[in-house]
Amino acid sequence: MLYEEKPVAGVLLMCSAVFFFTLIDSSAKWLALIGFVPLQVTFIRYLGHFLTSLAFFLPKEGITIFVSERPQLQFLRAIILMVGTFFNFLALNYLPLNVTIAIFFASPLVVTILSIPILHEKVQVRQILAVLFGFGGVLIIIQPDEIGFRYEMIYSLIALLCASMYFILTRMVAGKDRNSTSQIYSSLVPTLFLLPFIFDNWIWPDNWRDFLIMGLMGLAATLGHSFTTIAHRLAKASSLAPVIYVQLVFMTVLSWFIFGDLPTSTIALGTLIIIFSGLYVFRLENTFTKES
Repeated sequence: MLYEEKPVAGVLLMCSAVFFFTLIDSSAKWLALIGFVPLQVTFIRYLGHFLTSLAFFLPKEGITIFVSERPQLQFLRAIILMVGTFFNFLALNYLPLNVTIAIFFASPLVVTILSIPILHEKVQVRQILAVLFGFGGVLIIIQPDEIGFRYEMIYSLIALLCASMYFILTRMVAGKDRNSTSQIYSSLVPTLFLLPFIFDNWIWPDNWRDFLIMGLMGLAATLGHSFTTIAHRLAKASSLAPVIYVQLVFMTVLSWFIFGDLPTSTIALGTLIIIFSGLYVFRLENTFTKES
């Protein structure tokens, strides 16, 4: 399977993926607020991802979805994704949300830099500067200077590195395996790994709404990671990395509608900077592709 350089389609798919990632976070926050422990929420997220992936791909493609040309790489990708999720939840137990977000949203810069030695991608200096500019918009929104350094920030740094490597590995497997195979590996491996640890902390939902939210989280995971895999087949990792900033826009809107958190003027300013940064990187990628 070869790469197809279609940056426009890749960016649009990545924007869709980021929206579904926001649904995952919103669902997880809802479940946490009503009393479900992080370990159970993490397990439900991967179990739901696995079951919906089976429902989508097994009837059409059969058991071939379990066959990978790069099984070791798929296994590593799944483990890294799971570890990143775990440490992100762990960090949220100790740090303010704006601090963990500030650290996580450095991932586009890390992906852009790592894509040079690992994927041998050509990255323009203007691309790196645009990513830094977008990250400045993130800092304006979250204002992470409210507390000093704490050792728990190491948890968020681990989550940051895992998220960045996940996107790099996604680019690597996207040209080898089908999307269905990538979804099965990235959901089945964490589900089996977490299964022995969730029994002592398991809480059954007591109404249909909680079951619905759990199902939504699994469906959003399948769609989000599917779109991510396809997007990385169509565009370079360094070009898609800044799209993650769009999650702040989706997060702001959903926080407003679901949790009643109204956006402020600071959020509006930071969001405009993020959008401008993403559009500039998008323009650079189009120009670079046409000149190549």
